[in-house]
Amino acid sequence: MHKRVLTKPDGRPLILYAHEPLPDTFDAPSPSAAPHAPNAHLRWHPLRGEWVAYAGHRQHRTFLPPAEYNPLAVQTDGAHPTEVPRGAWEIAVFENLFPTFAMSAHDPPQLSIPTAPGRGVCEVVVFTQDATASLGRLPLAHIELLIDVWGDRYEALSALPDVAYVFPFENRGVEVGVTLHHPHGQIYAYPFVPPVAARELEHQRVYFEREGRGLVEDMVTREVSEGVRMLYEGTHVAAFMPICARYSYEVWIAPLRAAPSFAALTREERRDFARALKTVLLKYDGLWDMPFPYILAFHQAPSDGAAHPEAHLHAEFYPAYRMRGRLKYLAGSEIGAGVFTADTVPEEKVKELQAVQVNVDA
Repeated sequence: MHKRVLTKPDGRPLILYAHEPLPDTFDAPSPSAAPHAPNAHLRWHPLRGEWVAYAGHRQHRTFLPPAEYNPLAVQTDGAHPTEVPRGAWEIAVFENLFPTFAMSAHDPPQLSIPTAPGRGVCEVVVFTQDATASLGRLPLAHIELLIDVWGDRYEALSALPDVAYVFPFENRGVEVGVTLHHPHGQIYAYPFVPPVAARELEHQRVYFEREGRGLVEDMVTREVSEGVRMLYEGTHVAAFMPICARYSYEVWIAPLRAAPSFAALTREERRDFARALKTVLLKYDGLWDMPFPYILAFHQAPSDGAAHPEAHLHAEFYPAYRMRGRLKYLAGSEIGAGVFTADTVPEEKVKELQAVQVNVDA
C-alpha cells in the first residue's frame, strides 16, 4: 500500500491510497476555501446514560445532487471544485465537510446537564473513482487495499488525543438515508466508546473473564461447526447469518481468531476477509437482481488506552428489507422499548442467500 497525505485549501487533510507509488504532483481540491472549524458539542442524556451529539451545521449538507455536481467525483473543472483530484489514486480519505465530531470543537454551552466539546474526527472514504460502481463489484485486490486503508486509519486515528473508538461503516441506498450515491463509506473517531459497541464489549469482557476465551470467537466457531447459517467459510474468515439475527438478511463477517482490529489482521486474513466481504455483497445484489440497501458496521477494539483482550473485529450488516419490496421499519417496540421483533427466523432466510451463486474472481 502506498499513500500520499495532502492538505486542502480549507485545512482538511486528504489522504490518497494506491497499490503503486503515487506522484507528488496531486492537487488537494475542496468545494470550500473557508477555514474548516466546525464546533459540535455533546449533551449528556440523564435517562439513557449516553452522550448525544449536536451538530447544527450538518442540516445543510449535500443532499442527493445530480451527477454533474457529485462532490466525490474527480475534479475536472477548477470552477466547480470537488473533494478529490484527478490522478492514479484508488481510494481517497478526507475529513467530512459536515462532521458530527471535529478536533476544532470548543466551548460547549453551559447547561443544567453535563456538556462537552464534540471533539473527534469524521472521515469520508471514497472507495473508487467510478461513480457507477459499488463496493461488491470492486476487484478483490481493490477490496483488500480498502481493508489496508481501514487498518491504516485505525492506527492513525487511535493515536489522536481524545479518540476512544474508531468506527468504520457504510450506508448504502436511500432506504437507509444515503445522501450521495458515489460508492463511499465513513469513519467516525469518537471521544468515547459508543453505546452499541460498549454494550457488546461489556458482554465480551464478562465472557472472557469467565471462560478464558472470546465470546465472538466461540460464536464463530459454533456457526462454522453447525454449518446451517454459513455463507462463506475460508481458511481465516467466516461469513454467516448469526443465530441471533435481528434483521431478516443480517450477516456477520469475522476472522476465526480473535483479531482485535483491522490493523491486527495478517496479510492472509486481509485477503480472506476481502473474499468473504465480496461474497456477501454479491449475494445481496443477486438476491433480487437489484442494488441491495444496507448499513455495514465494523466493531473493533477501543483505542481508549486500556487492554481489550475480549475484543474481536467483526462486521455486522443491517439490511433495510425484510422481504422483497417491504422495508423493515423500526417502530414502537424497537425504538420506544428497545425490544426488537424479528419478522423471520435466520435458518429460513439464510437459505435464500445460500442459493445465490456468485463468482468473486470475475
